[in-house]
Amino acid sequence: MTSHLSPRWKSRLLFPALLSLLLTASGLGSTSAFAGTEEWRPLDPSDLASKAPIVEPDADAEAIFWDIRIDDAGESDLVLQHYIRIKIFTERGRDKESKIDIPFFSGTKIKDIAARTIKPDGSIVDLLKDDVIERTIVKTSGVKLRTKSFAFPGIEKGSIIEYKWKEVISNASANNMRLQFQREIPCQSITYHIKPGHSSGFFEVRAFNMIKPEFEKEKNGFQSTSATNVRAFHEEPMMPPEDSVRGWALLKYRSLLSVLLGYDLLAVQVYVASKSWLKLDNDIKHKADEIIAGASTPEEKLDKIYAFCRTSIKNTNDPSSSGLTAEEVAKLKENKKPADTLKRGVGPGIDIDLLFAALANAAGLEARIALLPDRGRNLFDRNVVLPGALRPASIAVKVGGKWRFFDPGYHYITPGMLRWQEEGVDALIADESPTWTRTPLSPPDKSKETRVGRFSLDENGTLEGDVTIEYTGHLAVEKKAVNDDDSPQQREETLKNSVKNRLSTAELTNISIENVTDPAKPFIYKYHVRIPEYAQHTGKRLFLQPAYFEKGISALFATSTRRYPIYFHYPWAEDDRVSITLPKDYALDNADSPPPFTAGAVSKYEVTMGLTKDETTLVYMRKFFFGGNDVILFPAERYTAVKNLFDELNRADNHTITLKQKAATN
Repeated sequence: MTSHLSPRWKSRLLFPALLSLLLTASGLGSTSAFAGTEEWRPLDPSDLASKAPIVEPDADAEAIFWDIRIDDAGESDLVLQHYIRIKIFTERGRDKESKIDIPFFSGTKIKDIAARTIKPDGSIVDLLKDDVIERTIVKTSGVKLRTKSFAFPGIEKGSIIEYKWKEVISNASANNMRLQFQREIPCQSITYHIKPGHSSGFFEVRAFNMIKPEFEKEKNGFQSTSATNVRAFHEEPMMPPEDSVRGWALLKYRSLLSVLLGYDLLAVQVYVASKSWLKLDNDIKHKADEIIAGASTPEEKLDKIYAFCRTSIKNTNDPSSSGLTAEEVAKLKENKKPADTLKRGVGPGIDIDLLFAALANAAGLEARIALLPDRGRNLFDRNVVLPGALRPASIAVKVGGKWRFFDPGYHYITPGMLRWQEEGVDALIADESPTWTRTPLSPPDKSKETRVGRFSLDENGTLEGDVTIEYTGHLAVEKKAVNDDDSPQQREETLKNSVKNRLSTAELTNISIENVTDPAKPFIYKYHVRIPEYAQHTGKRLFLQPAYFEKGISALFATSTRRYPIYFHYPWAEDDRVSITLPKDYALDNADSPPPFTAGAVSKYEVTMGLTKDETTLVYMRKFFFGGNDVILFPAERYTAVKNLFDELNRADNHTITLKQKAATN
């Protein structure tokens, strides 16, 4: 699914001086390593003889050095030279580092690739030119993502491998470049050499999650900085976005810093630039009167306008719902104003948002563009001005003295909600006097997984029956985003795999998947399932886990320690009802329920279980929610408490009851 944040924001609302702050996501991204014309550096015999890593005792491989040379002094091209030397300590390290992929986009050339393996005995095996393979990974909208790949010859445990290449990026600048200091491998030394552009003169860097690097002058106009003994970046489950925990720095040319705009001034400029787009005309006024006819409150008016924009305007960012082909979208004229979007009945998500704002203003309400951060990319700090940290992302409407947020241009969002990445964040309202406010975080019951299973169990332990699962809110958005571009067969395979990953013997039939592209209705799975040996048969007893939807799921947190904070994307709730008709000649022997538990207002777990009046069917009901009271971020110091809660949840979900065969009667 394509994001609704169309590039047309640039031409419609902004002028060039604003682009680097509002729409530059991260400059040129991370660089990978020093090459070009430099010869191989002399090898220290102690490195070849070393048997253990220096930075992390349990590392499988370690970079001896990782150098990046950035030359921005050319007429238009940015040149980066990369050089990496790595020591292999284990067989697993050999496997992990044996193959190298160098990704690059259109407008970038990868040149002068060289690589070699230095074996433990000191012999050298060079990479042959023909061993480098170029492939196209993704090709879309005229943009190609390609890779140049190669495998190290003769690599083995105890070897040293090294490789280098030159990267030439056309019409690019090092301004706003990210300097990655923490890599996926521990590094004894990471060094950046930077030669700024002639017109820029000087630069400075802003450090994140690390000590600020200090640069020293070198020859030929370069300046350099090094970091030593840098631990590897290890992902942890449920951690904040990488930008908020990984060590990196932002390079910024100082001559541009003098005209760097603060967020408030940016919001003023966006407001001024957007006034022509939100200007009312007769067509908009007449349509607004027609839409809100019969509505008496601001809330009713907004509901009607929102529904109209969602259902009456085809969203070109969502081909699966608009019914338009890529060729048809390419032939469409660009909407110059909301009246064009209204007249043509089609446009990208941003045009739909702007039409919503214009109609709301015409209905006598006050609508503005809201600048929002994306907390899926970074935990936003409004006191730190970063390129791309705030973007025009939704429409704010003042109701009862408070701002409410709407995003009809994002196809799957439930009315009254935003993308989870934009909920619970500081938002800046674009106006002559910009206002900071906070977007609400949807409570757990807005993103609910409701699951119903009606089963029968036979004397051999085979469970069989029908399942219905309904997803709402953010859970539904995620399911639709995964499935909307797939064929019906692919969607069924996705479901089958998800069930078989936890229940390997499961056989799914009669699959139905509903509302995949519907903007408002819940996403629904329905299927029939048969699972041999679901219950364990021992003598005259069957051991049964009644929590069908949790069976086979491991505890969320496996490690005993934690480095980074624990970060849940949004609050959610789960509501299960499972009924299991028991085998004819079996009765409950032990059917105690797992005890309930709570974590204050943050979380609650509760199970009720019992037999129907005729004692033939077990009914199991489970309720769980997490993220109450807007609590979804926990410091690393609270890891033990959070882990204990989810360990307790896993134990309760794996609760087993016993069925005993009835005594034979004469």
